[in-house]
Amino acid sequence: MTRRRWIADKWNSNRTQASLTGDQASHLARVLRAQPGQIFDVVADGFLHRAEVTSVHEDEVVFTLHEEHEADSALPVRLLLAVFKFDHLEWGIEKATELGAARITPVLARRTEKHLALAAAKRVERWRRIVREASQQSRRSDVPTVDDPATLKQLLQTIDEPVKLLLAETEEENTLRAALEAAPQNSSIALAIGPEGGWTPDEMQLFVDNGWQQVTLGPRILRAETAAIAALAITSALR
Repeated sequence: MTRRRWIADKWNSNRTQASLTGDQASHLARVLRAQPGQIFDVVADGFLHRAEVTSVHEDEVVFTLHEEHEADSALPVRLLLAVFKFDHLEWGIEKATELGAARITPVLARRTEKHLALAAAKRVERWRRIVREASQQSRRSDVPTVDDPATLKQLLQTIDEPVKLLLAETEEENTLRAALEAAPQNSSIALAIGPEGGWTPDEMQLFVDNGWQQVTLGPRILRAETAAIAALAITSALR
């Protein structure tokens, strides 16, 4: 039977004990009615352990950490995702987490609606909760980084992944698969997904100036969240 997995909120320096606090502890204590002696999988400091519940309180559940298990590593992909309608964006963030993205970077694009751009900074903590919950649900042993939203010009200066791929509606020949197969096998990847309406011409030029390669997923026009999921699935299959 597959054990339920939790990502610890805190742990001691030698990883013999870890705790869940806040909403996680409350859920485990009040809803799941955890009892001392129960066994779960717990991730502490990025390491997966078999863990035994030693004490249960509504504000903290404490585990004793036992043997360490092998854990799958994240997909080495940083996803640059233009900010669009929050319900669709948050669904995309959740699925990107399930598919293994290591880092998610919200982009304030020129065609991001103004009210969404203004509200984005206040949504970041919600997005970080979403990726944490999705990491536990999908049995990841890590939680993706969710960056603070920033403009494309600001962000492109911070990208240090050696493979930089821009999903572009105007590209017709160079497929994502071909680009990935031509790239070094162990290299990390940055993938950029545009907003509704696509990137503006000056944004496309920024990508060109910063060494991004344009790729296509095929002839169909996909919603941004669909494109992100398809791109990550292809990348996962090939990597």
